[in-house]
Amino acid sequence: MARDTYTYTNKIKELITKESSQFQLTTTELYYKIIQNNEGELTQSGAINARTGKYTGRSPKDKFIVAEPSYKDDIDWGDVNQPIEETTFLNLLDKVLDYLHEKEELYVFKGYAGSDEDSQLKLTVVNEFAWHNLFAQNMFIRPSSKKEAESIKSGFTIVSAPSFKADPAVDGTNSETFVIISFKHKIVLIGGTEYAGEMKKGIFSVMNYLLPKSNIMSMHCSANVGQKGDVALFFGLSGTGKTTLSADPSRNLIGDDEHGWNDNGIFNIEGGCYAKAINLSYKKEPQIYNAIKYGTVLENVVVDNDGTIDFDDNYYTENTRAAYPIHYIDNIVSPSKAAHPNTIIFLTADAFGVLPPISKLSREQAMYHFLSGFTAKLAGTERGVTEPEPSFSTCFGAPFLPLNAKVYANLLGELIDKHDVDVYLVNTGWTGGKYGTGRRINLTYTRQMVNQAITGKLKDAEYIQDDTFGLSIPKEVEDVPTTILNPINAWSDQDAYKAQANDLIQRFNDNFEKFGEDVADIAERGGFKK
Repeated sequence: MARDTYTYTNKIKELITKESSQFQLTTTELYYKIIQNNEGELTQSGAINARTGKYTGRSPKDKFIVAEPSYKDDIDWGDVNQPIEETTFLNLLDKVLDYLHEKEELYVFKGYAGSDEDSQLKLTVVNEFAWHNLFAQNMFIRPSSKKEAESIKSGFTIVSAPSFKADPAVDGTNSETFVIISFKHKIVLIGGTEYAGEMKKGIFSVMNYLLPKSNIMSMHCSANVGQKGDVALFFGLSGTGKTTLSADPSRNLIGDDEHGWNDNGIFNIEGGCYAKAINLSYKKEPQIYNAIKYGTVLENVVVDNDGTIDFDDNYYTENTRAAYPIHYIDNIVSPSKAAHPNTIIFLTADAFGVLPPISKLSREQAMYHFLSGFTAKLAGTERGVTEPEPSFSTCFGAPFLPLNAKVYANLLGELIDKHDVDVYLVNTGWTGGKYGTGRRINLTYTRQMVNQAITGKLKDAEYIQDDTFGLSIPKEVEDVPTTILNPINAWSDQDAYKAQANDLIQRFNDNFEKFGEDVADIAERGGFKK
């Protein structure tokens, strides 16, 4: 008998509607289930802390996209987007649904991805664990009432069964863990891992497919808006200061991680924040610290016997996390959307010490740096890293991009033109020498440069073109020493600077070769020339 989408839709509906399934529980009801099921512990702050077992982060090698004929040619197949056959997926889905059907209780949430109704994806989340269901409620957009939730006709369904472990030899996976996206059946199937972030990033991957197909930009970035309605986007990999620089008390937060850009402007894809919690303190990040309260889900933090949280202890992992609704942050925009951006900031922590602290990019340069997604790993951050190493993540979000990178870059270029957006490359890394010999660029200066950029004060500033990278560097930025603006002047040995700069240029060029001839025009007009 042929198996089709209707068959699995009905099987999932049976799960959702069976008497033991817990639908759209309140936070308090989920807390009761979490404690009753021994899934987590209550902390003195009021937050719930859960452990995720041996998987304390995403499992990128266990993520697949179903190679269905009607979608197969759209996907940029490779190490990120691994194919799995539809029959293999359906066999595994069958097993997981049967497994969940035997559970005494399941937890079901209905909500949305996307705060702009014109681009919104309606979601159903089916969870084996109560704490995962609370996580989903925190991270996605909640309906205003249970009645509204009941009326939602899902556009995509997450089926999460952490305790179900795949048999690679039988199920066609790489390990016991699997995260599988089917665009035909509109399902994200997750098993073999208790790390809740797979749900968040699974739907982000879905949105990174669906939105560009509707000519809407999807972005891995934070966004805020000033009192005059001026909107800024912040792109950057881990360690570049994206969270720190976008969390500005004088501006309102639209969102901290995932956004879309349609004809109406910018909108947050999520309804919550998933913040790193390691070394969290009130002094460094007061907004996040104050969000660790009743309703927040903590992952893998160390909690003392009396319920006190030790944010500095990395006993379980460096990747401790806190998931909370976005309204736990005081200065937010509600609903989480705003007008078209005025300014885009690309953040990079250049440990080679050669990129300018700030430079203004042309449209072509913006597309080049967007595709490059550069920062640097520091010595000692990973085993075997003894010197700064370049790290390139396409479009600042390579693990979550189903389509060819040029699709996202072209969309960005079109939107920059259409809305006359200023784009800046900001180096939050080193100056005067590479890591170990130079010094980190003063955060106060970086804040000042970013503030001048996003408030429009650098729009008509006087610029000089850097001879090494071809970047436009402002001659002056208020309250920032002119000696640091052009990086070659901060090095005592200018020949050493040029040698280090040429080395970095070669690394950029080598990385860009992976895109092939499709982006040769971008490299020619916006790339570095050695």
